[in-house]
This record gives sequence, C-alpha cells and structure tokens, in this order.
Amino acid sequence: MPPDYFWQWHTWWIFPMFMPIFWIVMIGLCLYFIFGRGGAKKPWEPGRSPEGETALDILKKRYAKGEISKDEFEQMKRDIGG
Repeated sequence: MPPDYFWQWHTWWIFPMFMPIFWIVMIGLCLYFIFGRGGAKKPWEPGRSPEGETALDILKKRYAKGEISKDEFEQMKRDIGG
C-alpha cells in the first residue's frame, strides 16, 4: 500500500453531509418554479383585473352607465391615481 493511500480518501466523509442539503435545495427550486412564478396577482398589486380591465376602465364604465356622478368620478379617479 502506498504511503499516501489514506490521504486520497480523507475528504470523502464530507460528501454524505452535503447530500441532504443538495436535495433540500433541489426540492425548494422545484417548488419555486411550480408555485412561485407566474401565480395569481395579489389584490394590492397594480395591474389589470382577470377580465383585462384596469380600475380606471371600470370607473369609466360606471360613469358612462350613470352609476356615479361626475364629482364622484373625479374623486375616485384621483384616489386611484388615474
């Protein structure tokens, strides 16, 4: 047996410790790609509704239908920042 035989394998005990960490990271990445990307928008995030309308579009429709007055329309428009 050569004198450096044991030095060649002295770090192999480290690899079994990294295996659970590897699988935790892999499972975490899979869950992120399945559930964490492109999910439903949060209610407080700006943007379009599921029907493709913005809050301003809905407000304009309500004003056009006569559901709200001009003063209410202007106030709500300022409130949503439109």
